[in-house]
Amino acid sequence: MSETKTMNRWLVVVGAILIQLCLGAIYAWSVFTKKITVPLAEGGDYGFSAVQTAWIFSVGLATFAVVMVLAGRMLPKTGPRPLAVLGGLVLGAGYILGGFLGGTFWPQLLCIGLIGGAGIGLGYVVPIKVGIGWFPDKKGMVSGLAVAGFGFGATIWVKLAGSWGGGLLNTLSLFGLPGVQSVFIVYGIAFAVLVLIGSIWMVNPPEGYKPAGWNPPEPTAGSAATGSVDLTSGEMLKTPQYWMLLLMFIGSGLAGLMVIYCIRLFGVDALQASGAVSDAAVAGSIAGTAMAWYAILNGLGRIVWGVVSDKIGRKIALFAMCLFQGIVMLLFLKMGASTMGLIVGACIIGFNFGGNFALFPVATADFFGNKNVGTNYGWVFLAYGAAGIAGPQVAGFFKDAAQGGDVSAWTTPFVVAGVACLLAAAISLALKAPKHD
Repeated sequence: MSETKTMNRWLVVVGAILIQLCLGAIYAWSVFTKKITVPLAEGGDYGFSAVQTAWIFSVGLATFAVVMVLAGRMLPKTGPRPLAVLGGLVLGAGYILGGFLGGTFWPQLLCIGLIGGAGIGLGYVVPIKVGIGWFPDKKGMVSGLAVAGFGFGATIWVKLAGSWGGGLLNTLSLFGLPGVQSVFIVYGIAFAVLVLIGSIWMVNPPEGYKPAGWNPPEPTAGSAATGSVDLTSGEMLKTPQYWMLLLMFIGSGLAGLMVIYCIRLFGVDALQASGAVSDAAVAGSIAGTAMAWYAILNGLGRIVWGVVSDKIGRKIALFAMCLFQGIVMLLFLKMGASTMGLIVGACIIGFNFGGNFALFPVATADFFGNKNVGTNYGWVFLAYGAAGIAGPQVAGFFKDAAQGGDVSAWTTPFVVAGVACLLAAAISLALKAPKHD
């Protein structure tokens, strides 16, 4: 108890960011898709189809979401630090096994998708729950900071694999394995070590902890949700607010996850079709830069949207985020025809997508209480798994159905994503706090 009473609460933020840097590895998947979709007849090492690469990504996202529900139930029993450690070890094992065994589709699906996704799900909820406990006065801000590393981490892993120092995918060969599998091994070891370090500060605050000079807001009837009433998961699932948040998250999340999966494939098609770039390798490099900026703005968006929501309220922030995302997704096909348009579009989509991970956990705390947010947010986060299947699969289906690099293949996926975001914005307007007895 004395340790938690004297611990500087900002150390929790440091540990959270370190953990999330590793868990965000799944967002670096696009850096591998180009390598593993090169046909065997053209000298490729794997020859996967676009749909197969989408399935690995989708299974990872869906497993992440489902396991997070289980992790939320485990958290009160195990405590935050052991659960974070377990998540890091499982994530690391998934990538290491994927390195040694992932020469074909099914082992990669199992190791990177199922095992790796499970590791992310086990660890993800810990920094959010611990952070909100230590920062009840700044829930939006700390939620954004706690998950910012998830977005920023993708930039690091994308650049390490694709370009820094020539790119590990191009320069690394361990045990005679191709670049993709060699990178999986190195990343797996790094993930396990870094999460173990970050877990040092994953400690709950003392019972009844309040920051100096802060008092909880009084419960109010009407539209203001303050987190003053604690609902169990069973009680939460019976409220319309839960289902509204779930549908909003599916709609808003679908767009960002679709773009994470396809931005490299889309960027190459769009830049070449418009004549902005004639060489596929150059187009791929530009798309990689767009993905890196996407990841940076993804992390920044988590912080900014969280802070903004503390000022203007969660409802208005959710509406604005979903509305802006819907508009840019409908314009993205045209934007991707130029180098600057592709990068700017990726930045805006990444920024808004990052906001989901700051706004939905604190909206869960606001509507259903701080006490059970670790468990309750897992149920809301199931939306991420649904979006993780729908977004990449829609994009992969239309890409495989198209002829060669026909850029029109991306029209339908982007329209679907844009409309889904606009519907999420409309739902947000009807959000009201659960009624108090």
